[in-house]
Amino acid sequence: MTTVTVLTAPGLVADLGLLGELAGREFAALRVAGRVVSPPDTPSFQAALDAAGADGLVVALPGADPEVRALMDPPRPYAPRLVWLDLGVTGPHPAGGAAHLYGRGAQGLTWAIRHVVHRAAARPRRVHYGPHPDQYGELHLPETRPAPVAMLLHGGFYRSIWAADLMDALAADLAARGFAAWNVEYRRPDRHGWAATVSDVAAAYTALSTLPDPDLPDPGRPLGDRSDLDPARVAVIGHSAGGQLALRLAADLWQSGRPAPALAVSLAGLLDLVECDLRDLSGGATAMALGGRSTEIPEEYARSSPLARLPLGGPQLVVQGAQDDPDLVDFNRRYAAAGTDDDVTYLERPGDHFDVIDPAAPIWDATAELIAARLRAAP
Repeated sequence: MTTVTVLTAPGLVADLGLLGELAGREFAALRVAGRVVSPPDTPSFQAALDAAGADGLVVALPGADPEVRALMDPPRPYAPRLVWLDLGVTGPHPAGGAAHLYGRGAQGLTWAIRHVVHRAAARPRRVHYGPHPDQYGELHLPETRPAPVAMLLHGGFYRSIWAADLMDALAADLAARGFAAWNVEYRRPDRHGWAATVSDVAAAYTALSTLPDPDLPDPGRPLGDRSDLDPARVAVIGHSAGGQLALRLAADLWQSGRPAPALAVSLAGLLDLVECDLRDLSGGATAMALGGRSTEIPEEYARSSPLARLPLGGPQLVVQGAQDDPDLVDFNRRYAAAGTDDDVTYLERPGDHFDVIDPAAPIWDATAELIAARLRAAP
């Protein structure tokens, strides 16, 4: 059985008992062996890090000590099995090829454990579609090909502390169901502006036709040359803020006549950006992302809000957990009621905001079956 070691640095500002409780619950949920180790000084922390990484998976919390943080820099042979976790908002760290999560508080430990476990089990291929470090996707390929494609766009209310790891479990589940899962990272607007986010999502979709074959040495032939991906059966699937991005991308493509997805899927999506702004959801995140309030830049809201864009011009699946934020339930119900000129399927089942991206949740199982059925019927 895989062992996950959580290493906490000397002087870490956190209740170690609480971190142990969080880690224990996640170990049990993922059915992995795990332990929490708290070395007393920097040399012992480094020794424990190397020992744990040699034959297992590691989540390391470096804290603020400069000597410990310096250990994040050098590349390590076990980097694919290592996640560095900062509880506070530190900004991204190169981390020597390892993953780095930050700014999610104590709950970030659960995401870090999930990320290191899913990353080790699925071993997706990371492909960059642009020069910036955030312009990449992780490709999960099924055994049977040509495969329908699921392009995944994570949420996080447009803030950089949330990243593509949110969709790790969904990508692995979709690959097990026979999809090629393209889990996309993109530049978030809090650090890079709205135009960068919109253009990255479009570029990641375009990159589907040029992804290198993971079975060949780089650069390899594009997957499209070997018909491993079925261009007629592509679903763009977004969660929360990613749901808005997925539907905007689909609308842009459908209304332009360019090659477009067969289905757009919103999972608890932000489908009414005007009301997101007026209700000040997540502390003004919508105005931060788009660059102004809906009263200040109405044209941008009209381009970006799925509700304002109706009809989008293609088939959509809108999924909402009934126990989610009532504002999101409101947005999604009103969107489905207004989308009568589009082919919109609305699925509301028991579940919260994260059940819609949890492979163990009944609402996701129902969603995946609907996606598969729609893509089987695609021309």
